[in-house]
Amino acid sequence: MLKIYGRDNSINVRKVLWLCAELELPYERYDFGRGFQPTDTPEFLALSQYGVVPVIDDEGFVLRESNTIVRYLAEKHASGDIYPRELQPRAQIQAWMDWASTDLGSAMRSVFWGVQLKHPDFTDPKQIEVSLANWTRQMRRLDAHLAEGNAHLMGTAFTVADIPVGLTVNRWFCTDIERPQLSSVSAYYDRLSLRPAFRQHGRNGTP
Repeated sequence: MLKIYGRDNSINVRKVLWLCAELELPYERYDFGRGFQPTDTPEFLALSQYGVVPVIDDEGFVLRESNTIVRYLAEKHASGDIYPRELQPRAQIQAWMDWASTDLGSAMRSVFWGVQLKHPDFTDPKQIEVSLANWTRQMRRLDAHLAEGNAHLMGTAFTVADIPVGLTVNRWFCTDIERPQLSSVSAYYDRLSLRPAFRQHGRNGTP
């Protein structure tokens, strides 16, 4: 059986859990990460020397990096629109997933760690202000894309591209910040919330 290592309140672990719920994949999950078993123990480092979650063990095949895990599991188990096999749509999906982890993820980092988690390394108001401005800029780009008539990132169909972006949208609405009215993002958030898997692992009260 698929084994997933990582706490279920981690945004990166939740990507994998959301996909598993969409595909109805059975798994066993083990709590590792902040607040649970540490990832710098010999036990965990024997599994992955990088010391981060999530990590999966798929019948002896060990894999790290959340977006890569999502794509791997979708490639192995999914069919149809969620991860199309055509080269160009698949590349566009991968670009959205990378954007969620780079431009979008980096922009929100100081805001989330400073405002939501109250981490002592992120208390500089200027740093948080700049981060919020960058995060807002990226969210406006997302809003503009959705406003073009796209129900999801790739058009009408839900794909794995919506998983990392959707979780960041959830964090946008759950973090105590002043945010502009982005009507297309709000409508997208509500559409995602019609999916039981997203309500379980995304819009579940955890930012």
